[in-house]
Formats: sequence, structure tokens, C-alpha cells
Amino acid sequence: MVATYMKKQYRGLAATCMLLLHFTVAYPQQPVKLVDEKATAETRALCYHLQQLSQEHILFGHQHATEYGHGWNGDTGRSDVKSVTGSHPAVIGVDFSGLSGRPADEIEKNKLSLKQQIEATYNRGAVTTVSWHFNNPIFGDGFYWKDSVSGLTVQQLIPGGTHNEQYKEILKNIAAVANSVKGKKGEAVPLIFRPFHEFDGDWFWWGKSHCTVAEFKSLWKFTVSYLRDSLGVHNFIYAFSPDNRFDTEAVYLERYPGDEWVDMLGIDDYGDWGRDGKYDVAEGIKKLQIVSDYAAKANKLAAFTETGLESIPNTSWWTETLLKGLKQARVKMCYVLVWRNDAGSATHFYAPFPGHSSVPDFLNFYNDPYTWFEKDLPDMYEQGGRP
Repeated sequence: MVATYMKKQYRGLAATCMLLLHFTVAYPQQPVKLVDEKATAETRALCYHLQQLSQEHILFGHQHATEYGHGWNGDTGRSDVKSVTGSHPAVIGVDFSGLSGRPADEIEKNKLSLKQQIEATYNRGAVTTVSWHFNNPIFGDGFYWKDSVSGLTVQQLIPGGTHNEQYKEILKNIAAVANSVKGKKGEAVPLIFRPFHEFDGDWFWWGKSHCTVAEFKSLWKFTVSYLRDSLGVHNFIYAFSPDNRFDTEAVYLERYPGDEWVDMLGIDDYGDWGRDGKYDVAEGIKKLQIVSDYAAKANKLAAFTETGLESIPNTSWWTETLLKGLKQARVKMCYVLVWRNDAGSATHFYAPFPGHSSVPDFLNFYNDPYTWFEKDLPDMYEQGGRP
């Protein structure tokens, strides 16, 4: 088992020896118990390996990394991260945004695109996480809250609401994708599903000001139970990820549906890590510690589910801000994911591309033994792994 994880030998004998020592003596005492008792063997294996690796490392993730990047779209085998480092990210983010609020033929095209992306990531040995920028199913007009337009959507989607049956149909599209993605042996591909993210803000229609605590919890529980118990989805790891609007464990857990409904504790935090030139890294570290500490206490996975610095104007941000902060926090996070590189925008990008001024610092970030990319991964879906 130790040898499985010794992937960065080229980064130095000392780092390899430290890694050997760690995985010989420091396994977590209790494996995470997934909320789905029927979770597939590969899903359980992914959970196990994420838990093991988080004791000493963090996987690097990038949203839409292999779909498009800075100035390109749809090139097979390409990512901006790979163009810079020689390796894809270890975690690739995709989105279920195209599975509702669109013509039926477009939804089917999006299903096919998701299937291709997810299966390609799995076949390379990497990990897929899925966000959901959910187009308002009642009032339309996107996923953002719009005053006097968005209405009381959450209240109508939960059991007893006027649009609960419509919501079931949307969840069937998600289940269709989840149940269609297969590995080469016909096994279902595990996915980290992260619905209703950043719910503690007000910018999305499912945000804090637009539904009560009870209504949000009801929406979460219904979503998990309908996918799991009615639609037969058994390859999801369910991730809970507010934005950074908390400073205590109690506030973090205000809308938490309970340990029996969540597998992974996350946080989306751009604001403390340099957004608009404003840094409060000490506060960001504190919030990571709250998430990591509760995950350890509740025997859950933890992750830094979204962060980044748009356009990366701070060319040493990777090592002097993000990496240094993560190490200072001493958190046990499975992965850190930065947001997407828009194909058509000159400024909307969160990972470097060839020629960008932060490339030298990103290579130092890449070469640090703490950070792992796709090339470093063991078999994340190997069955039977237990302490």
C-alpha cells in the first residue's frame, strides 16, 4: 500500500522517505462512512484514497480544465495546466448546468458531452467533481437571484411544493448522466456532486435570503434521497460547500442537513485569498481549519472546493499565498480547486497558461511534494483498500 502512493520520486529522495514514513504509521483510524449504503465499490475506493492522501497531501483541481482554456475550446487531450506542467490537474470540475432550462435536444447534447468528459477523466485515473449552476426551473432567467423575478423557488421544489414533480424530472436528467458514465469494465464512474453551493450568500436563487433554514435542508435531503433511493444513483459523493460567510463552526453548520446526508465538507473562498486585491489570509486559514476540524470530528472528507485569483496578477500567489496558507493551516483537505479559464476572455482565468507571468511560481507549486496532480495519483478506484 505504501508503494502505491510513492509517485513523486523524481521530486527528491527526502520527500519520498517522508512519504514512506507517513503512510506506514498515520492512517486515519476510521474510514468515512458514505451516506449511500449501496455506494459502488469504486465510489467507496475513491473515498478511501481521498481520505488517505489528505493526511499528507492536497490534490490540485481546475474547473472545466479539459473542456476549454485560455484561447482554445474542445482540443482533445489538452488543458492549460498540462501545457504548463506536463500533467493535467488531479481533479477536474464539470457542471450540470446544461441539464435543465434548455430545449430537449440541447439537454441531450449536454448529457453526451458530460459523459465524454467524465469518462475520459476517469480512464486517465483522475477525479471528477460536479457543480450545479441550476437554471431557475420555475422563473427561468439563469441561476442568479433577480429581484421580483426569481420568486420563492426553493419552497416550490421541496415535497408539498407546486413544482416538486417538475424537480423530479430534472433530477432524472442528472441520474441519467450519473448512471450512464462507465469505465472500461462497465463500472459506474464515481463523482463528487456539489449541489446548491455558496448557499450562505444571496447571489443564487437558493441563497440564504431566499429560503429558510428548514426549507434549504428539506431541498438538500430530498435531492439526495430521490437520486439515491428512487433513481438508483450509487456513484455520488455528496459535498456541502458554503461560501466564506462564517467565522465559527456553529455558523458554518447553520444550514447543514446532518452527518447522515453529507460525505464531504467544503468551502468556497475567493474573498480571503486576494479577490479585488483584498487579502485576509489569516481569516481564510481560520475558516479552512473550521471545516477541516469538523470533518475530522464527524468522520467526513474535507476539501477547498473553490478558490482562486482572477487573472493571477500576483505572480507569486501560488506559493506565497495559497501553498503557504494551506501549510500554515495544517488542514487535511482532499483537494483545492481553482475556477475556470474562459476560452474567449482575456482576463477571466484562474490557472496559468503558457507565457503567463505566474508560470514559474506555479511550477514551484506543482513541484512541491504537498501538491499532487494527475501524474502523481495512485489507482484512486482500486477496490478493497482499508486501513
